[in-house]
Parts: sequence; C-alpha cells; structure tokens
Amino acid sequence: MSDDDDFMQDSDAEEYDFEYEDDGEEEDGDVDIENKYYNAKQMKSEYPAEAIEEFLEVPKLEQDKGEWGFKGLKQAIKLEFKTGKYDEAVEHYKELLTYVKSAVTRNYSEKSINNMLDYIEKGSDDPQARKCMEDFYSQTLESFQSTNNERLWLKTNIKLAKLFLDRKDYTSLMKKVRELHRACEREDGTDDPNKGTYSLEVYAMEIQMYADTKNNKQLKRLYERALKVRSAVPHPKIMGIIRECGGKMHMSEENWKDAQSDFFESFRNYDEAGSLQRIQVLKYLVLTTMLMKSDINPFESQETKPYKGDARIAAMTDLVDAYQRDDIQKYESVLHNNTDLLADPFIAENIDEVTRNMRTKAVLKLIAPYTRFRLSFISKQLSISIPEVQDILGFLIVSKKVRGRINQHEGTMEIDDAADEERLLAMQKWSSAVTTLYQTVFKDGEGFKPSSSADMGLADDQADLVPSVLGRVAARNTGQKRGPAFQGRGGGKGGGVFA
Repeated sequence: MSDDDDFMQDSDAEEYDFEYEDDGEEEDGDVDIENKYYNAKQMKSEYPAEAIEEFLEVPKLEQDKGEWGFKGLKQAIKLEFKTGKYDEAVEHYKELLTYVKSAVTRNYSEKSINNMLDYIEKGSDDPQARKCMEDFYSQTLESFQSTNNERLWLKTNIKLAKLFLDRKDYTSLMKKVRELHRACEREDGTDDPNKGTYSLEVYAMEIQMYADTKNNKQLKRLYERALKVRSAVPHPKIMGIIRECGGKMHMSEENWKDAQSDFFESFRNYDEAGSLQRIQVLKYLVLTTMLMKSDINPFESQETKPYKGDARIAAMTDLVDAYQRDDIQKYESVLHNNTDLLADPFIAENIDEVTRNMRTKAVLKLIAPYTRFRLSFISKQLSISIPEVQDILGFLIVSKKVRGRINQHEGTMEIDDAADEERLLAMQKWSSAVTTLYQTVFKDGEGFKPSSSADMGLADDQADLVPSVLGRVAARNTGQKRGPAFQGRGGGKGGGVFA
C-alpha cells in the first residue's frame, strides 16, 4: 500500500483524499528516513501539527533529493492545507516542485502534482483557500513551463480557468480561454484532434460564462461548435455541463422541445458521472415537461424512473402531477409549501410561465357556465389578485379563446353568446342575398325596367312598400341595426333578444 492510499483511508470521513494515486514502488530508502516517514503517518490523524514537523524532517535526512523527500513534502503540504496553514503550504509546494526535474520520474511527478491540485481544489471552500489554490496553479505553470510537459500545462491551465469562472472573473477567464484554444489548435488554426478532450473542457467553461451572462448569441455559436467535436472521448460531466447550458439557452428562446431533449441528455451524463447536479437538471427536465403542456410523465423513462420517489425532487413530482391533472388547488399548495424550489434562479424565472398556464386553464374552466360574472368571484375562487384576473381574461380575449367585454368600472365581464352571434350572422347573410336578388331582378335586369309603378302593376302605395322593405334589409346588412340585448345563455330571458 502506498503512502497516498494510506492517506485516503485515514481521511475518508473528512473527504480529503487523492483519487487513483498509487506509488506502486517499494519503499526501500534508508531505515531512519523510512521510520521517520511512517512514524509521521501514524501521528497525522491525532497530532497533525507534530506530524507536519516529522514529515518536513524527512527531506532533511536525505543527502540528495529523492523519492522519500518528495513523499514527505506531499504529506506535509496536504496537512498544512487541511489545517489552514496556507502560506506554509505554498512555500513547501515550491520546494516540492524542485523535485520533479530529477528526483522522481516524469510520469510519477505528473500524476502526483495533478492529484495534489485535485486535492487542493476539493478543499477550497473559502477565499483564503482559493487564493492558496491560485498560487499552487501559478507555481505549477511556472515550474513546468520549461519542461515541455504540455499535458500537465493544459490540465493546470484548465483548472486555473475554472477558478476564474467560479469567482466570475470573466476578464481573466477570457484571456485564459483564448490561450487554451490556441494551444488546442494546429498551426493552420484547425482543431487538433489529439486535444479534443481538452477543447471540450474549454468550450464547457466558455459556454458556462455566456450562460451566466445571458449572451445567447455567443452561447449558441459555441454550443453548436462544441457538439461538432468528434475527436474526443469527453468526460460525461463535461457533456452534462454543455447540454445543461444548451437546455437553458433553448428555454430562453421558448424552444421547449429542444430544451427538454438537452436537459434529458444532461441528466443522463451527470448520472453517469455520479454528479449531484443530476438532481437539479432533473428538476429542469420536469419544468420543461410542464411548459410543453405534455401529458407524458417525465419519470417513465428507464433513466429517470429510479428517481421518482427521491425526496430531493418530491416537490417537482407533486407539481407536475397536479399540472397534468389540472388541479390548481394542489398546484398552488405545492408551490406555497416548497418555497425552496424558487431558490434556484432558473426555476424561479421560468415557473411563472407554468403558473400562468395553470391559472389560465383554471379561469377557462371556471367561467364556462356563465355569461356575466364579477372579477372578484374569479379572484376569490383561485386566490389570485383582481389585476391578475383581469390580465388573464384580457389574454383570453386577445387570443380569441373567449369572446366578451370587461367592464373595469363595475369589475364585471360579459361573455358574447355564440347562439345569438350565429343568428345575427344568418340574418346578415339573408339580407345580403335579398339585396343582391333585388339588384339583379329589379334594377339591373333589362327586361324589368318599368317607367312607372303603373307599368309594374302596382298601386302607388304598394310601389312605395318594396324599396322601403328592402331598404330596411340593406340597412341591417350594413350594420345599421338597433343592437343585441342578451344577458344569458339558453331560452327565456337568457336567450338572444334583439330589439
């Protein structure tokens, strides 16, 4: 068992560990050095300060820089960082980097340094720790600049760019991203297929930046370009990030279908990577299902089904269930009792559209039996404000889902009766037909142009009657009518009555 494996076992509970590091070599140094090193390892869990001193003694016992000194410094740096001694950690990290050129092999040093940086990144949860992490990155880049170790240079620069992204230092991020893009290109400016994985990581950070700043034009350009990279075998977490940002981009364009597709792919990739972000993206997937007005249960797929009963998404599960059943009371109750749902700015920004759709359907259902009602009635039934009721009714009128008029002064609305409208339309058509017949037969017909009423065989009072009747019909056809006076649906007083 290597020294790093042992460190992982001792610190599992505190989540300070290396991943995949295995020295894999016999520790065959001087007995005194070996005893000093293992004695320090036994002390580090209970007496970290004393263990640090012991680890730092190991390099001093070596005549020339060697593997034991490298290991001792590694352990001391990790403990110093863990206990908040950041200045000491940075100072000893500089010393550690002097070992990589000759004291240890290139592969071993690269793996050790990369794992050290991963370890530091995981523990950087306060400003001082992040400052320490930035110093580590800078020292690493400076040290390996002359060693022609391009792989470590790329990995470290990507970590540094991610640090800029996390603290929203977009100016520094853009500068670093341009540098990384150049490093991942051939001399002719085309993407180097051998560096496709690194290119995707850079694209992912740049896409996140444009998603955060809501620059959809640049986001869309990079998103489409990233999806065309075929030479890489990307980490699923990177593809999860790219697809998540793509889904948010489609949401901003109200392209619900493509947003749903991207969120599903993002969830699948995050799930494969074991990332906790899969839960948040699953919430986004449920959200798009409601925005699409889909009756398909988002938890019916093989990938999402195991999460249907997960307590972390129980609120979203209840919400989509209420939405698909048109249960406005349950929907409002879930939102009211789970205010933490709105803690995510993206959900808070888009849930309003879902709520509006839900309330619009509820208003349509509620007013169906009535031809006249008060806005306060709708307000009370749905527990929403009168201005919001008026806004929803206005939308229904403009979109021609409801035909009626709002009386703001009285706070009422009257619905136009469809039966009365049909009768009026039929009368208008009949009037138009009679007028056309009159013009054809009595006005335009060559054989029917009498010089007087006597020629028509009509008495003077009968002759006056024809244009009078047809004139009234024509007047009604052109809208010169006395107006409908109907107030209800059905027969009796509720029927259409025209004065």
